Amino acid sequence: MSYQKEAIAAHGGQLINRIATPAQRDEFLSKADYLPRVHLDERAVSDLEMIAIGAFSPLTGFMNQADYNGVVADMHLANGVAWSIPVTLSVSTDVAASLKEGSLIRLDNSQGDYIGVLELTEKYTYDKKREAINVYRTEDDNHPGVKVVYNQGDVYLAGDIWLLQRQPHPLFPNYQIDPAASRQMFAEKGWKTIVGFQTRNPIHRAHEYIQKCAMETVDGLFLHPLVGATKEDDIPADVRMRCYEVLLENHYPKDRVILAINPAAMRYAGPREAIFHALVRKNYGCTHFIVGRDHAGVGDYYGTYDAQYIFDEFKPGELGITPMMFEHAFYCLRSKQMATSKTSPSTPAERVHLSGTKVREMLRRGELPPPEFSRPEVAAELARAMQNQLTVSS
Repeated sequence: MSYQKEAIAAHGGQLINRIATPAQRDEFLSKADYLPRVHLDERAVSDLEMIAIGAFSPLTGFMNQADYNGVVADMHLANGVAWSIPVTLSVSTDVAASLKEGSLIRLDNSQGDYIGVLELTEKYTYDKKREAINVYRTEDDNHPGVKVVYNQGDVYLAGDIWLLQRQPHPLFPNYQIDPAASRQMFAEKGWKTIVGFQTRNPIHRAHEYIQKCAMETVDGLFLHPLVGATKEDDIPADVRMRCYEVLLENHYPKDRVILAINPAAMRYAGPREAIFHALVRKNYGCTHFIVGRDHAGVGDYYGTYDAQYIFDEFKPGELGITPMMFEHAFYCLRSKQMATSKTSPSTPAERVHLSGTKVREMLRRGELPPPEFSRPEVAAELARAMQNQLTVSS
């Protein structure tokens, strides 16, 4: 089916591995009581993990000032490699003053567990408003990504990292497939072309439609839901995973789909995050990436197809992964099937559109989303979860 002869290269040419060897880990642990500590929030923990497993290749640590400025200004690292989202570690001015460049820093999670090491090479301040406007296209602190930037520390710490040990995911260990492993799985299946799909929501009929359109032209689908930090009103990861499982069990060919978790945190950066998500899936071994309506968007901050237009800002072949662009899909009442404006002659009145917000409102009222929007077994999972949530909250 495909014509690619060998696996796609990791972004930047080499898949990064910053997981400490047993000997390195023993050495770092022996220094545990003597190293200065920095406590990571949930997003920083995710970033540490994503760097270590190679998902953020070619990054080997948190960005220095030259890379940060290049990414914020024109979506390129200092060496010219395309990259669209800053991956940084912020601390307060007081904490930064206590840390010495050239030293090792102990990285703890929110529970105080020693999980990683930073080889501190640089400390620098930055312009929060500039980052917000360039990366998120707004300085409005109601935007969840902008709010994080405004609320975080005023100093960034830069340097290579080490993750002390790769731990099984607490909720989804069976779906924890790191880039080296996914690449191996693709090779074992004989897949040469793989399309990645990013989601932080349960898959509805429009998602299913564009996935299956893509599957007609590639060897396999890498369904890769994000399970890191998201907005409070997003549907919890465990609920979403159950929805994916029941959908795949009944409506997808088992030999052509791999479901795995993406442990990253959402930025809600719209167009820039679409590029970011594509490069991450490239590192997992995908050759293609689906970009649909309002990818990684939130509220009304981005145009419907801005996340598709941004790919034109890069030179041909520069990203090294092929975006697959899709129109907003809907259920066509005239043809009784999923369609887009490219395939359906229907009028707006004959098109069923439902947003995630409307679905959540329906579930809170005890109503099931209609079959035109969601498969019945997926709707049942969502309704059960919503009722459980209402029971607990009451």
